[in-house]
Amino acid sequence: MNRRRLQILSNDDSDPMLSSINLVDVFLVALAILMIALMNHPLADLASGDFTLIRDEGKPTMEIIVKQGKQLSRFQSTGLSSEGNGTEAGTAYRMKDGSMVYVPKSNPSDDKHPSE
Repeated sequence: MNRRRLQILSNDDSDPMLSSINLVDVFLVALAILMIALMNHPLADLASGDFTLIRDEGKPTMEIIVKQGKQLSRFQSTGLSSEGNGTEAGTAYRMKDGSMVYVPKSNPSDDKHPSE
């Protein structure tokens, strides 16, 4: 009777499929946990919409990354305080209460009356 019991136990233990099925279950659970972690990642929303990202703000190595649709643009600072082409558009004044007032510069073409 002891031989018969030992023989049954040894037959069940020698089946290699039992251990591989258990490993597959473990990997499926691990994969599900990883997928949930990726969906809850805070940067996952950046892939779906437009955004503007500023790195090293105010430093000479400042970089601006803009995503509009599928287009990704990167602007890197040259370290200079201002550069580019443009004209003076007006003057900004800070009032005593801390508010700002912008006064646009009038163009000579804007001063003409419609009757002229």
